[in-house]
Amino acid sequence: MLTKSPSPQNPLDRLADTGLAWGEGTYARLAAPIGAAAFALYVLLTAFTAWVMPDANWDMLPYLAIAEEGTYPDAQALHDYAYSTVKAGVSAAEYKTLTDDGGGFRSHMTDNAADFHSLLGMYRIKFLYAEILSTLSAVMSPVETMRLVQVFSALLFGVITLLWLRWAKALALAPVIGAVLIMADFGDAARAATPDLLTSALLLGGLYAYMRGRDAATAILLFLAFMVRPDNIVFLAIFAVLLVVFRQRAWGALAGFAASFVAYFAISHWAHHPGWWPHLWFSSIEQHYNMDGFEPAFSVTAYLKAFAASLLRAVNLNSWVGVSVLALAGWFAAGRAGVRLDRRAGILFAALVLGALAKFTVFPIHDTRIYFPHLIPPFLLLATPFMALWAVSVRGQQSVALQIIPGDKP
Repeated sequence: MLTKSPSPQNPLDRLADTGLAWGEGTYARLAAPIGAAAFALYVLLTAFTAWVMPDANWDMLPYLAIAEEGTYPDAQALHDYAYSTVKAGVSAAEYKTLTDDGGGFRSHMTDNAADFHSLLGMYRIKFLYAEILSTLSAVMSPVETMRLVQVFSALLFGVITLLWLRWAKALALAPVIGAVLIMADFGDAARAATPDLLTSALLLGGLYAYMRGRDAATAILLFLAFMVRPDNIVFLAIFAVLLVVFRQRAWGALAGFAASFVAYFAISHWAHHPGWWPHLWFSSIEQHYNMDGFEPAFSVTAYLKAFAASLLRAVNLNSWVGVSVLALAGWFAAGRAGVRLDRRAGILFAALVLGALAKFTVFPIHDTRIYFPHLIPPFLLLATPFMALWAVSVRGQQSVALQIIPGDKP
């Protein structure tokens, strides 16, 4: 069968092919520095946004209050301090949003110091975050202090991520990790005045130290992450159990859990935390205006309704479920390709996945920020096997190229 010879490419096509070939070759040679630079730029832009476009959320009020309880022991004086401080640090429109919801919860707390004070036990338990705010507020305005902590947390998270990728010889995958951060709402976590990103950065540092076998640093950083947000005890407990069951030597992680376990009960008692069920009721079932002496009877029906409602919101309104599924898909794909995580990494990967599931089961709340500490480390663990697959692919392409003889026809 006769066929018509293909027409020669026009100059524009040849120019495009040359440009693409040059770009592909350049990126292949400089993938690591290009990836690191792109990721660093994204983190810097996120940190800058956290400073110039912060998110004014209601939790700022109780967090600022617990930071200065020693200075304002009276409930009314503490209430006035928190509200006046936020009013001076945000725009008039933002302050109105935080304090006036047409007679609802926010309006009530604006006018009732005693009820506002009764909520502080649920925030006071974040002991280290409150101490940081209290210390820094001595040299700058409290609201700016909260923004500074967010900027520092974003930068610290980015630096540790790059160090991990560099150690894994996977800096070429930095843009992929950046894309995962975007999907995991890293920008929202950086803009919100909450302890979530700080605890995520400290936990990431502890897990990086664990992978490097630096036990002292592992213990310290995991304990600090717990002190910022004590709900990290759920992950630490699962991690410790898996380490013991699989006989993995990691005294740093076990020491971090042991210290956190002891501190959990001490801090809960000191903070006058209302307890698991009252806190869950407030967060996931119904906002109660006064938590002093609030002890609702446990209800399986109420728990299951809260679980179902939070699961529905998590799947449809938040990103953490999808990001977690993507990490599991990456783990499965790497395994099917014959490249698996080593024992140390495999235990940590399992602990992160089970930790997120356990945290949601124990305290079903849908917000991505709660699970953010669990979202990025699995992808960093997968960087090593995916780089191995990349290397195998490159070697395969080079082998095929060497077998091509100029002039051959198909």
